[in-house]
Amino acid sequence: MSACERSADWGMFAPVRKNCFFQNFAKGKKRIEVPMEMRKPLILCGAVLFLSLASMSPCIAGPCSQSKEAPGIYVPERGCFVLGVGYQYQHFSAFGTSFHNNAYNANLTMHLFDWLTGAEGRLAVRAEAAVNAGFGGNTGGSPSLNAKSFFVGAGPHLAIENRSRFEPWAHGLVGWERFRFTQTANLGVNTALGFIVGGGVDIRLVPRASWRVEGDYVGTHFQSSIQSNYSAGTGLVFYF
Repeated sequence: MSACERSADWGMFAPVRKNCFFQNFAKGKKRIEVPMEMRKPLILCGAVLFLSLASMSPCIAGPCSQSKEAPGIYVPERGCFVLGVGYQYQHFSAFGTSFHNNAYNANLTMHLFDWLTGAEGRLAVRAEAAVNAGFGGNTGGSPSLNAKSFFVGAGPHLAIENRSRFEPWAHGLVGWERFRFTQTANLGVNTALGFIVGGGVDIRLVPRASWRVEGDYVGTHFQSSIQSNYSAGTGLVFYF
């Protein structure tokens, strides 16, 4: 058993590990995994978020209708949940190459509580879970590789709910990013930590549906470093 294999078994207490990525990459291994010392905190954070959401009733967590709020405080009559679906343009730089693709996006947010309240609006805190599936990417150059991306993550979502048609918001998500390239000796399926920070505005069309415009910074952690990427998108959101 090699030193790299022993260190993978021992996790964060491995005595030799820093050169394992380069050894594995030189051998042509196709899968780049999140180091064990990073995996454990991510799993723990995900478990805490899941348990907290599972044990929380939206109506207890925060008012979702005027009848559950004090008189004179603004509450939109549209329910506790928001479902968004749409399109995104994504640009990535990783593994010494860059590519852009088209992506389908879906996200679900749940109202947790109001940070600030007033007669004309409120700052609402929500929990968000999102999935982005990218396709149609091409690295260009020689050889030219087809590229696909996939992200799943969760995190906080802040929205300024008010009486106007425009609802600005911001979010931060942490999760799992996956790239899939045309199979080569060094590239194939690669997974790593991913995160998204950004925001946008929802423009109300009817009482329970809005048009969304957003832009995001997309971070990935491949090859022991952070890559800076971006995305822009649009879609529809529905309240229930």
